Amino acid sequence: MVRVTSTPRRDVLRAGAGIVVGGALAAGCGTGQAAPPPAAVSTPTSTPASAPTSPSVSPSAAPAPRAYPGLPAQITHGPRSRPRVALTFHGQGDPALAHTLLATAERHGARLTVLTVGTWLDEHPDLARRILDGGHDLGNHTQRHIGINTLPEADARREITDCAQRLRRLTGSIGTWFRPSRAPAASPLVAGLAHTAGYPHVLSYDVDSLDYTGPGAAAVTRKILAEVRNGSVVSLHFGYPDTVAALPDVLTELGRRGLRAVTTTELLS
Repeated sequence: MVRVTSTPRRDVLRAGAGIVVGGALAAGCGTGQAAPPPAAVSTPTSTPASAPTSPSVSPSAAPAPRAYPGLPAQITHGPRSRPRVALTFHGQGDPALAHTLLATAERHGARLTVLTVGTWLDEHPDLARRILDGGHDLGNHTQRHIGINTLPEADARREITDCAQRLRRLTGSIGTWFRPSRAPAASPLVAGLAHTAGYPHVLSYDVDSLDYTGPGAAAVTRKILAEVRNGSVVSLHFGYPDTVAALPDVLTELGRRGLRAVTTTELLS
């Protein structure tokens, strides 16, 4: 595994893609450890008894989840033979930062995968359609962004289905992907619940940017570029200024290396 050091940023940007060998994944948003909160917006800690009123569904429904024969139930990366990567974002936090990240990606010709938190959609329902209208993938990151692998079965099921219901109401689809909250991978129970809810695969990742720890934009950039390679799925977050500042350099260097940032659907197609 490539070690990330304090190498000057200009040297890192010249470096070739690093290699990540299979093994324990970094936890990302999934540890339950203390981390700086997303900027400006806090997420409610309880699910409302009834879903709030939201905009009507667009005439064109969003894509539904699909199965990828031959791929595992939990996907950590795409084909290593093609120069594509998927930048995946945990969707919550300040909507202004989300809009900036989406616009930055689009200016660079990149497409993202956004896994949204249900309570965030309750507060900002317009963002579901904004994400889709930009050509990005939209998925489910549970209703309240709590440690889903530690919940009783009924509560874990509700975390998945409540967010799925909001996505369906806003877009006509439950979203193309499910990613567990507070864990890099789903437990067997949660993976089974997600499958029952309509998600053939759980979307994990092989590169964790650690942007949620607030390390600074240069460190976020360095971490991604040291580890990303063909087929990588990178974990990032909305709601953190470091991520906003890092994304232009990340996309520029990916382009220099000939790596296209595509949706996870395109990565696996």
